[in-house]
Amino acid sequence: MNAIGYPIAVEGSARAPLRAFMRDRGIERFVVLCDVNVLTEARALTNGIRGRLGIEAFALGERRKTLSTLQTVLETLVRVGADRATTIVGVGGGVASDLFGFAAAAYMRGVPYVHVATSLVAMVDAAIGGKNGVDLPAGKNLAGTFRDPIAVFAHVDALQTLPYRHMREGLAEIVKHGIIEGHDLFDALETLAPHPFWRWPWETIVQDALAVKVAVVNDDRMEHGLREVLNLGHTFGHAIERASGYRVSHGAGVSIGLRAAGLLALRTGRFSRDEHLRVLALLALLKLPMATSESPAGVFPAMQSDKKKRGGVLRFVLPRAIGDVEYGVVARDGQVRAVLSRLNAPPGAGEFR
Repeated sequence: MNAIGYPIAVEGSARAPLRAFMRDRGIERFVVLCDVNVLTEARALTNGIRGRLGIEAFALGERRKTLSTLQTVLETLVRVGADRATTIVGVGGGVASDLFGFAAAAYMRGVPYVHVATSLVAMVDAAIGGKNGVDLPAGKNLAGTFRDPIAVFAHVDALQTLPYRHMREGLAEIVKHGIIEGHDLFDALETLAPHPFWRWPWETIVQDALAVKVAVVNDDRMEHGLREVLNLGHTFGHAIERASGYRVSHGAGVSIGLRAAGLLALRTGRFSRDEHLRVLALLALLKLPMATSESPAGVFPAMQSDKKKRGGVLRFVLPRAIGDVEYGVVARDGQVRAVLSRLNAPPGAGEFR
């Protein structure tokens, strides 16, 4: 796939396509940065490729996606002798993509970056589209840049080693893409959801979910408008993550946020009960969370640093139907607080009150 301006390869193993890309591109010097959890995988993927200066592993996670960790990564690049002719190859999941992509954009005012995605969330979302960054105490992803990688490789075989809690991160994003795209992807997810993951055609699912993001990003590279639809569920989800001190994972936050977006769409007259229930049913089949113990008194203030805010006013991405999503929606504070209160209980008889 090359529709976005740089190659995106979705393969069982990324080793051969990565090696071919590095050779054909004439890359003579590169540094591998990886999440410590995939150090063995990073070695296997890059062994034998000429020009590797070294492999540097970092303990990551949302709580470590900070300016302090970014500084550590940048100082590591200095220590290993990276210069402006050095390519950074990042290996890992969504946090790795955000952090290492930001480091590549900042180091010596920008060096080439390649990402090898080893988690579902990175394959279908985080590694694609050139958004990178770190969290600040005030909120998620408040420091960062738009800067494209020179290539992305989805190492699909890595999904076989992921525990369910990590698969959940990407499943929530794929459901989000299904709501945005409409019935082809959403129908496929409903068909696959009752089956064990080993029976899922992961290369096809990743490609189909990627196609949704690529199409949106191509129309709005710098998120001036349409690209905001990719934040469906994220205004609620990010705030829940932050209010929990990141005990709630990104995937769990997005899943709960998708329910919240549906509830707010219902309250503002946009969404039908039948389609809201259809989304909830899919989330339930995938065993994704839909409720949080975080109090509205903690979550609502955390929403105020959302990046989509304009002129001090929160703006939401809400579904009008499966396959029809609206961005830039303004809602009354009372409506938002009412939705947050519903999120303290699982879906039930009170869902439509």
